[in-house]
Amino acid sequence: MRGRCRYRGAVLLETLELARENGAKPEHLRALLESWLGGEPLRLDVRGFPPARRLVAALGTIEAQLARIGRVRSEHPSSDGATRLLIELADGAAVESVLLARGGLCISTQVGCAVGCVFCKTGEGGLVRQVTADEMLAQVALARARAQVRRVVLMGMGEPAHNLEHVLAALRVLGAEGRFAHKHLVFSTVGERAAIEALRVHAVRPALALSLHTTRADLRRELLPRAPKLEPREVLELALDYSDAITWPLQVQWTLLEGVNDGDEELQTLGDWLAGRRAMVNFIPWNRVEGFAFARPAEERGKAMVAHLRSRGIIATLRTSGAQDVEGACGQLRARSLPLRRRTGARAATEGSDSSALSAPFTPQ
Repeated sequence: MRGRCRYRGAVLLETLELARENGAKPEHLRALLESWLGGEPLRLDVRGFPPARRLVAALGTIEAQLARIGRVRSEHPSSDGATRLLIELADGAAVESVLLARGGLCISTQVGCAVGCVFCKTGEGGLVRQVTADEMLAQVALARARAQVRRVVLMGMGEPAHNLEHVLAALRVLGAEGRFAHKHLVFSTVGERAAIEALRVHAVRPALALSLHTTRADLRRELLPRAPKLEPREVLELALDYSDAITWPLQVQWTLLEGVNDGDEELQTLGDWLAGRRAMVNFIPWNRVEGFAFARPAEERGKAMVAHLRSRGIIATLRTSGAQDVEGACGQLRARSLPLRRRTGARAATEGSDSSALSAPFTPQ
């Protein structure tokens, strides 16, 4: 994941280069990037740096190139105030983002997913392809053109750790030109050692959400068949150590499956592991997916689990997933407009430009 990878597309890089060729100074590039990421009309106004005439003339072409990265094919408002966005990418692939209530945005980092969580629709067809950094940023830009976004969570389609090079490049931009506080960026993962180690030394260190779901090694292998072969306690300690280093609490994600991982023994073990640690637990009742043989526990059971952990001094919540009525909740996202082609390689790459060049041009010097 740290090596040199190749992916299709780098439209943002090409667009910035076009602007340079037409006389853009670093200050103009920054203004272009900030306005695009903000979902605003592109601007070149920089105090003390009047743009060249040819750069002003090229603004329409620059805008058209950025629009190529992705477009909203359809919007699906939910009764709870969330909105699922179906986004078509330049090659016809599709990803989904969810505008959440209170300024949150959930974005996708892959088309499909290779982890294959048995309770999640996204991974049912395997991994189709990686999402490039500019495609992740486009999801933010398109969402901000529709609503205020104060927090970005990488919890949509895909496992961010399996597309780490592009995810890190996107995080760098979101933390700089995107003007997001690092703690308002959330990296969600099933727990990849190399990814967590890379985050520790990255310029932008986001909050971490760990999809744990169980304390039992045998059950975790069954629920997350292609997750790293780490014991639940081991992956939890890796994540807790990272959160100690960045001083923001770890978010432990736990999809509640009736009769599977909602028992007293699991709850007791989880409480033992988290006692006195910098963490919070989000219990997420399973969101119904057609054809999947699971059920969510009664609400009273979820509340009792939260109460038990709170009685031990552990922050815990019973989370209601937004956009359930438009299939935009956790575990329901999928590439609806694209027949999924099964690929199980977590690092399957598509041909194209070199992602190792992504980070430098995004932050003009």
